[in-house]
Amino acid sequence: MSSTVRRGLVAAAVLALGSTAAVATATSASAAVSCKVTYSASEWQGGMSANLTIQNLGDALNGWTLAFTFPNSSQKVSQGWSGNWSQSGSNVTVTAMDWNKSLSTGGSTSIGFNGTWSGSNPAPTDFKINGVSCNGTPQSPSPSPSASPSPRVSPSASPSPRVSPSASPSPRVSPSASPSPSASPSSSPPPPGTHVDNPYSGATGYVNPDWSASAKSEPGGSRVANISTAVWLDRIAAISSGSAGNNSMGLRDHLDEAVAQDAANGSAPLTIQVVIYDLPNRDCSALASNGELKIAQNGLARYKSEYIDVIAGIMADSKYSNLRIVTVIEPDSLPNLITNVNAFQACQEAQSSGAYVQGVQYALNKLHAIKNVYTYVDAAHHAWLGWDNNFQPMVNLFYQVATGTTAGVNSIDGFIVNTANFGATVEPYFTINTMVNGQSVRQSHWVDWNWYVDEQSFSVALRNALVAKGFPNTLGMLIDTSRNGWGGSARPSGASTSTNVDTFVNESRVDRRIHAGNWCNQSGAGMGERPRANPAAGLDAYVWIKPPGESDGSSSAIDNDEGKGFDRMCDPTYGGNSLNGNNPSGALAGAPVSGHWFSAQFQQLMQNAYPPLS
Repeated sequence: MSSTVRRGLVAAAVLALGSTAAVATATSASAAVSCKVTYSASEWQGGMSANLTIQNLGDALNGWTLAFTFPNSSQKVSQGWSGNWSQSGSNVTVTAMDWNKSLSTGGSTSIGFNGTWSGSNPAPTDFKINGVSCNGTPQSPSPSPSASPSPRVSPSASPSPRVSPSASPSPRVSPSASPSPSASPSSSPPPPGTHVDNPYSGATGYVNPDWSASAKSEPGGSRVANISTAVWLDRIAAISSGSAGNNSMGLRDHLDEAVAQDAANGSAPLTIQVVIYDLPNRDCSALASNGELKIAQNGLARYKSEYIDVIAGIMADSKYSNLRIVTVIEPDSLPNLITNVNAFQACQEAQSSGAYVQGVQYALNKLHAIKNVYTYVDAAHHAWLGWDNNFQPMVNLFYQVATGTTAGVNSIDGFIVNTANFGATVEPYFTINTMVNGQSVRQSHWVDWNWYVDEQSFSVALRNALVAKGFPNTLGMLIDTSRNGWGGSARPSGASTSTNVDTFVNESRVDRRIHAGNWCNQSGAGMGERPRANPAAGLDAYVWIKPPGESDGSSSAIDNDEGKGFDRMCDPTYGGNSLNGNNPSGALAGAPVSGHWFSAQFQQLMQNAYPPLS
């Protein structure tokens, strides 16, 4: 699959601080001000991740500035999202983004941050807006309210100072090989087959025997062979038999095996992940993973009847009703309609025919109707959708697609980012708010005015924007961490001391790709965080959707009967194009067609794993 650049946080201990405070807002002389902030945070030793929900109880607002003070002077914001964050001493200020500055009466928006602390981590309580504290009743605004923040689409040449990066990464919970129960499970687990909020919480992960066998065949591969990875249904034939590539089992074979693994697990439920990946004109902006179905050749009708209907029929079998079946819906499809319509004829056809939207809606209708099936729609990654001219249009398209299904926004359990890609989960040595000698890191060639530097900040911001748009607050996010560890000898051990913004970013970033638009079999990549549930507020899980060791595409043209072409971005000799800044592809040599086993890549992924493999 292709993940090209376009301009334009399983079980973590959760501390529910549950602090709710009323907050005043003021944007005009006539506005009656009344609102409240709900603050909740998860924490680990020395680190935290917090979500704040601002609810407007007064007149409609067109812009807001939130201020609060940390009770402990050691508490610091290291990375914020869905607002412009700054901190001076213990005082924190957040101004609205262009897309969430307007709040109707009764409306709300969510923002959040990652931070550090020492000694104790008490919740702040003195929330204010424009210097006015709120007690839940309308108040007069301050005489000179702050101006609304500038739109994101036109970044200023000299951004205002933001929070400096932490000198060392925040400690994290030790990973487990498969999803683990959350820290505070309910006293009585739900009956098997119940549709729960987070299908990963309290569950064990399905181990794909095909992938596990390939991993075990590699020297040292037994260290990861029992980690849960996804089953990819990338063609109609794969439903009944996965004979091509690395897979020999069909969907029923996998579900039968999952039932057997579930029985061996005892009382813990089992989650199996299945990638739904066969839309007509699939991957319309790339060639390495083009699919078998074409829109012009009755592809949408075949997708519905020969692919989705068959998959749904199998998953609905009562003998699988105790499983938690997570489906990842069509990687790269809907994002292509935002970024690639102008440049690619196949994408234009996907848009004008409505095939992508109708196909995804059909899949959601069929799969959501099965109560033990969970739907997560693909949302690309930060280096594709992180710019203003892509971010909000993508939110709008997701909402349009969801509201066109039978169950509306409830047909989607969540979204997934970084599927089969390499973006770092968290950049530990700088954030989007970091300043270097008076310049924002957004001005660096690597960040290129994007609003995000890693997948976690992007996924949480996307979730908050989707909830603000109308999705339920139960919406969960997944991050594919299978190949984004970036460990080994090339991994930076701290922030750069350079005063040049490009040098600082290049020496500080753990993502060692030549360009953030490079997506195929990346040289130097490593296995990332092991799958686990509830790693941060708003995130359902870190997952391994792309099975490490399975190729993204061939290094040279290879005849095959799977409809997969040759993409020059998989060629290590390719000098690039406008989509990756005319940089080398960074791809490994000797790669087979997508989905087939690539031993050299698997060995490198283990060597460069972060956290390192034991």
